Amino acid sequence: MVNILHIDSSPRAERSHSRELSKEFVSSWKATHPEDAIAYRDIGRHPIPHVDEAWIAAAFSPLETHTPELTEAIRISDELIDEFLAADRYIFGVPMYNFNIPSTFKAYIDQIFRINRTFAIDAQGGLRGLVEGKKAVIITARGADFSATSPYAAYDFQEPYLRAVFGLIGLTDIQFINANSLNEGDDARTQSLSEARAAIQDAIAQW
Repeated sequence: MVNILHIDSSPRAERSHSRELSKEFVSSWKATHPEDAIAYRDIGRHPIPHVDEAWIAAAFSPLETHTPELTEAIRISDELIDEFLAADRYIFGVPMYNFNIPSTFKAYIDQIFRINRTFAIDAQGGLRGLVEGKKAVIITARGADFSATSPYAAYDFQEPYLRAVFGLIGLTDIQFINANSLNEGDDARTQSLSEARAAIQDAIAQW
């Protein structure tokens, strides 16, 4: 049995393309792998709190020194990290906002990016990821065309950022399914969604 964590980060409901596509991935996966366990978290409609001063004090101090206030400040982070580490594979639905990710997903990343939980620092000051042997599929929804041959490709800070930040904690086996051109007319949107759905089926076959 494989443990899968499915996260949606769009604040939109039925109008969300990233949410629709990530749901299709999960539904197709469950149809062929009914024995797998899938945990779901909707951080788009149930946002994760942002890091604050108390969180920082708790994250960078020994556990045995924590007051009840510091324990509470880090409680949600501990819960999210436990859930994250319990999964073998991840499915993330992430819309593009202003060339990058929505703040809902950034808040989530900030909560799980923690020293001695998901990364460590060696004696030379280098960072070593503690999340090993896991896979992720990240499904994005973009209004314009940010593919490699597009003039907008240089403005894609979404995929490079996610590869970098997850790579730093050890999650390097990541497949992106990018639905581009969703705001460029009905024909472009239909074609892009069709290509994304085909990529989902290919990813499922290889995952």
